[in-house]
Amino acid sequence: MQAPLYQVKAEFFRMLGHPVRIRVLELLQDGPVSVRDLLADIEIEPSSLSQQLAVLRRSGIVVSIREGSTVRYALVGGDVAELLRAARRILTELLTGRNQLLAELRQIDTPPEPLHPTR
Repeated sequence: MQAPLYQVKAEFFRMLGHPVRIRVLELLQDGPVSVRDLLADIEIEPSSLSQQLAVLRRSGIVVSIREGSTVRYALVGGDVAELLRAARRILTELLTGRNQLLAELRQIDTPPEPLHPTR
């Protein structure tokens, strides 16, 4: 029996739920990137990066491309990049709303200025 679509979606988002995986996907948005360049940008242990790349590869959203002794990774399609852009827009809206609320709270907490300034 096949899993319900909502469960498959939840598993997809769980797979994305690691900061290194998100960073790798962000770096791959502009095209294939070598493992060496990923390591330089993310600054983690090679074994940790390899583990995260394996998760992304198994999920089918990235592919590895061997060019001689160099291995490069690439997104399978543009939809992942669009998903990351959508997440950025959503987070921008959420954080903007929080900043507006914070500004309102600060206004409320600010004591009123005296009616007659002291000399």
